[in-house]
Amino acid sequence: MQQIDLSGNPKRHRRERRVRRVLLTAASASLAVSVAIVVTLLSESATFFSGLDFGDGNPLWTLGWFPRRGLFDLLTIVGATILITLLAMVVAGPLGLGTATYLSEFAKPRARRLLKPIIEVLAGIPSVVIGFFALVWISPNIVQRFTDASVFSMAAAGIGVGVLTIPIIASIAEDAMRAVPNHLREASLGLGAHRSTTVRRVVYPAAASGIIAAMILGISRAIGETMVVFMAAGAVGGSLRTFNIFGPGQTMTAAIAALATGSDQVVGQGTAFQSLFAVALLLFLMTLILNVASDRLVRRVQERY
Repeated sequence: MQQIDLSGNPKRHRRERRVRRVLLTAASASLAVSVAIVVTLLSESATFFSGLDFGDGNPLWTLGWFPRRGLFDLLTIVGATILITLLAMVVAGPLGLGTATYLSEFAKPRARRLLKPIIEVLAGIPSVVIGFFALVWISPNIVQRFTDASVFSMAAAGIGVGVLTIPIIASIAEDAMRAVPNHLREASLGLGAHRSTTVRRVVYPAAASGIIAAMILGISRAIGETMVVFMAAGAVGGSLRTFNIFGPGQTMTAAIAALATGSDQVVGQGTAFQSLFAVALLLFLMTLILNVASDRLVRRVQERY
């Protein structure tokens, strides 16, 4: 009895092996770049911390962040980063979730087809444009009109970052809510619940994992934003330690941008240049912890249908 060769076309197998090697090379290159970044951050940060002089006090706990003068108060830039991120989420959280709820549950198909692309285009606006908008419109027309804030303030920067974050939260949360099976909504409405009650009691709990993921991604986006805070928050040459959102402040990303504006400008006392890597490493660790915590939280509240 003649045996049938089921091994397939040898040319196809060779082509698949070549494709597999190309994809493996791409994945390995991405991993190698990530490892190189982490190794660079660790080595330069070690140089920074080992070069600090703790004899005359703690240089990491001073009046403010002035790296060119040897003042590396990390609490100044970490505190400003947290304040601006919280203010951005106060703006972006409710507006983004409200936008997602309207598009998913209340908008007619025609309105959704019109508004959804507009929101996604808003997410693609360069952050430097939002930074300029925060400086020339948000600051004088919103912040300064109701407070005695200066032209450059963390409040204006926080609102600007919030505007930049709204489309991200809205898009992801809307996709999560639309993924909720319709039979859950129909069961709630069939029991006599109003549509708003159905959204609160059925849709939100069912889409909780996606909504939380959208919020966490928004927080990560706000923490990593550079140009808006660099332009609108002021204090580009350094910042005194302050927690007043109506005054100038400097975040971690803005501190890196301000100190590294042109390679010939990264000068200062001692390890000013290496302080860039220390701040970047701290920012990397904060983002990593946030992502790990959010992943565990999403897994805990995730529902399967």
